[in-house]
Amino acid sequence: MQKKKLNVIVVMPAYNAEKTLEKTYNDIPKGYVSEVILVDDCSNDDTIKIAKKLGLIVIVHKKNKGYGANQKTCYKYALGKNAEIIVLLHPDYQYDPKKIPKLIKPLKEGKADVVYGSRMLIKGAAKKGGMPWWKRIGNMALTLYFKIFLNIKLTDVATGYIAYSRKVLEVIPFHKNSDGFTFDEEAMIQVVAKKFKIAEIPIPTRYEDDSSSTSFPVCMRYGLNLFWKIIRYKLHKYGIKKYYLLE
Repeated sequence: MQKKKLNVIVVMPAYNAEKTLEKTYNDIPKGYVSEVILVDDCSNDDTIKIAKKLGLIVIVHKKNKGYGANQKTCYKYALGKNAEIIVLLHPDYQYDPKKIPKLIKPLKEGKADVVYGSRMLIKGAAKKGGMPWWKRIGNMALTLYFKIFLNIKLTDVATGYIAYSRKVLEVIPFHKNSDGFTFDEEAMIQVVAKKFKIAEIPIPTRYEDDSSSTSFPVCMRYGLNLFWKIIRYKLHKYGIKKYYLLE
């Protein structure tokens, strides 16, 4: 008896992605994906025009709301389309779309509920792919902090290439998360708190001229913010002070 094909939906949180959107989309293995949804966060370039030309489902924010707010729209819409697996893929070509089959495999096999694509799993891969030294050091420090305090075995907690099973996004209160850059890690904290199974696969690192990137000061604020969120998670876990992200 032939197995039923799962409804796998790719979501793209987009902002000024006109230079990279088409090649990102063209690299998606179409036989593994049912639909692609792009949420445009008030771009001032031709992202929307290109997305419509490619035949994507396009949702437009009338004002810029931020990376996290964009994802909230992505997931709400994907869940409404009865997605069984939701893949977060940035349209800036920084993450390799060709890895989608490997990313979703542990979900399809029931071995994981969330799968993260890691740029750090293979030693030296991040450096080879052009990740700046200060980002590599910051990523390693943040990952070590998460590993110790969340008791997880991951090598790249700052990744933006993630596959979720439907039940995860139905259970974690992702709508409470930040509208900014810490959304993914807050979701990771929620995933751990709900005791979902986590897996990781290696992915190549790509830092190209057209790929989006954050500055050193922004990365510093992002890292410090996450250190504080982990502390709040621990206080909540031990019943000292409740944390709204976990309620």
